[in-house]
Amino acid sequence: MTISYKKLWKLLIDKDMKKKDLQKAAGISATSITKLGKNENVNTEIIEKICTALHCDVCDIMEMIDDQ
Repeated sequence: MTISYKKLWKLLIDKDMKKKDLQKAAGISATSITKLGKNENVNTEIIEKICTALHCDVCDIMEMIDDQ
């Protein structure tokens, strides 16, 4: 199983935000944005900051994808 952040990118489109806007709003690094873009693991603190900035829940920005 892998993590997908496609929901996050769709949410940003719905909110008319760019990745740079999310970076500033959530107070996270460009490195974290890059990791999210590559569906790599990030610290739960990063996820928490994103959810707080976007006023959403974890399930609104990420999902588990079956590798099959």
